[in-house]
Amino acid sequence: MSKSTMKFKTEVSQLLELVTHSLYSNKEIFIRELVSNASDALDKIRLEGLKDKKLLEGNDDLKIKIDFNKDAGTITITDTGIGMTKEELIDNIGTIAKSGTKEFFNKLKEMKESEDKQAELIGQFGVGFYSAFIVSEKIVINTRKAGKGNEPVRWESDGKEKFTIDTSDRTERGTEITLYLNKEDVDFASEWKIKDIVKKYSDYITYPIQMTIEREEKPKDKDGKEIEGAEAVTTYKDETINSQKAIWQKAKKDVKKEEYNEFYRHISHDYDEPLERIHLNVEGILSYKALLYLPKKAPYDLFMREAKIGVSLYVRNVFIMDDNKHLLPEYMRFVKGVVDSADLPLNVSREILQEDKTLDKIQKNLVKKILETLKKMKEKDTEKYIEFYTEFGKVLKEGIYTDFENKDKLTDLILFESTKTEEGKVTSFAEYVERMPENQTEIYYITGESRKSLENSPHLEKFKQKDYEVLFFTDPIDEFIVNGLTEYKEKKLKSVGKGEVDLSDEKEKEENKKKKESDKKKYGSLLDSIKDALKDDIKEVRISSRLTSSAVCLVSDENDISPHMEKIFKSMNQEIPRSKRILELNPNHPILEVMQSIYDNDKKDTKLGEYSELLYDQAVLAEGAPLKDPVKFAHRMADLMVFEGKTKVTKK
Repeated sequence: MSKSTMKFKTEVSQLLELVTHSLYSNKEIFIRELVSNASDALDKIRLEGLKDKKLLEGNDDLKIKIDFNKDAGTITITDTGIGMTKEELIDNIGTIAKSGTKEFFNKLKEMKESEDKQAELIGQFGVGFYSAFIVSEKIVINTRKAGKGNEPVRWESDGKEKFTIDTSDRTERGTEITLYLNKEDVDFASEWKIKDIVKKYSDYITYPIQMTIEREEKPKDKDGKEIEGAEAVTTYKDETINSQKAIWQKAKKDVKKEEYNEFYRHISHDYDEPLERIHLNVEGILSYKALLYLPKKAPYDLFMREAKIGVSLYVRNVFIMDDNKHLLPEYMRFVKGVVDSADLPLNVSREILQEDKTLDKIQKNLVKKILETLKKMKEKDTEKYIEFYTEFGKVLKEGIYTDFENKDKLTDLILFESTKTEEGKVTSFAEYVERMPENQTEIYYITGESRKSLENSPHLEKFKQKDYEVLFFTDPIDEFIVNGLTEYKEKKLKSVGKGEVDLSDEKEKEENKKKKESDKKKYGSLLDSIKDALKDDIKEVRISSRLTSSAVCLVSDENDISPHMEKIFKSMNQEIPRSKRILELNPNHPILEVMQSIYDNDKKDTKLGEYSELLYDQAVLAEGAPLKDPVKFAHRMADLMVFEGKTKVTKK
């Protein structure tokens, strides 16, 4: 291979500029990130070695080595992991093939005032290697990919615009990264400093992290006593500087909070503390250990298709795979952690996992424990639960239509704003039912984009008059869950914008029935005329029982798709047939009397058609939807104002 010089991709240059000039107090994270990458490389070779034992022939010693040279101002981190080819080195270091790169730049710029938050992003967006340029004026990588025929590669860069690729003299599998430290950062090249950082961040790494320790020692006799008068000699000894104890294998009482938090940072790349943790040690017919975390903040890729499940699978302390979609259902993808089972074969493959009943049982138990933890948090620490729900409530709701077995438990966990809560405050179905008047038989809700767009909806008028609470379903996913969630505690869920609404008690029903029949008889022909004028937009015109002050509103049939759902499908570029809706008129509004007078005077008066279209447009505007022809509506309103003005002047 001939030596070649290549330019960093534009986004990498921008990243290096931001990283090296934005982080100051958290410089030490570079050791955490490089050790974490080395651990990942060892995980990969151990897994590949299960499939192909030849990969480990001649060197089955899986370890990480950290060397330093104070005089030269260097730190070298070496692993016996999977190694990289030239192409992989360029892909992994020369470019950032991440869909969230642009968002990373934006967030890093926004967080200039918070160095801790900036450090959090470094790991979260998978760009940990670049943190080494915070302390280095130059970095050299020597690597060789496991397997016969793979050529060793040398990579070098000062972290500015370019990097060079050349043939390396490395003979063993694995990767060696040498950092040439900046003058102001040479203090990192010391035994106590490196030990302190490893203890702080990487003590739980399951592979030995070794360092060659230099000591001045006097020779000793056969009894181990120092020989008097003998000159001290320099000794060199490789020492393992991490405990290697997998944190999930320890008893809860033996793990400090700081250890739990640091392990969470390691597996999640989240610099913040977790909101809650679940440490399980299950023994019996089914044995496994698990350490799970609930984060405080949602990751940037929570709703991206390529988002990974955050729980890794180990078998008897051997890493098998991350992004394991069999350990937890997709709606729990926010959970981070590890699961270690002794009841799975060590040579487990993805194909075996898909059919393994043991894994199904583990998943069932984990889901149960997570839901129990959330329930307890909701009941005992409401403020903490709302903090969780604000970040992950939308994802939790997915389980209502995907996890039938736990639907009832999930339903008790979801929260909504309502007409009885202050803006920003939420309530549960259980609390709603507890507040229901005795004569109320259904749980009422209204769907839309926001509380602000819904709270003055004409659909709510009768409910406000009767003092009935209505839930605001404003998450797009709410439209989907109501299809699978038809009732709660034997109380049916009812949309205030669909079907007929009758909030009358037994005494009122007969009286209302007579009035409705009278209104139909009085306005029946006019309603037919309005329907004919709007036949392209509506399928029916009827007298409303839900309006008290507004003149008109649009409602859907009981089983029709809602207009909000139509919007959601359109936003996903999924065209669906437009469904015609029902126009409801308030029989007590003066406009109906006016239109009836015009109709009685001249059934063919053009004003009837114009007023009908104006009423329809009013109904569309009232629910926050765009008008089909806003210019035409504006002209009609202006003409109406002129007509009304002239009429009043003439009367005077």
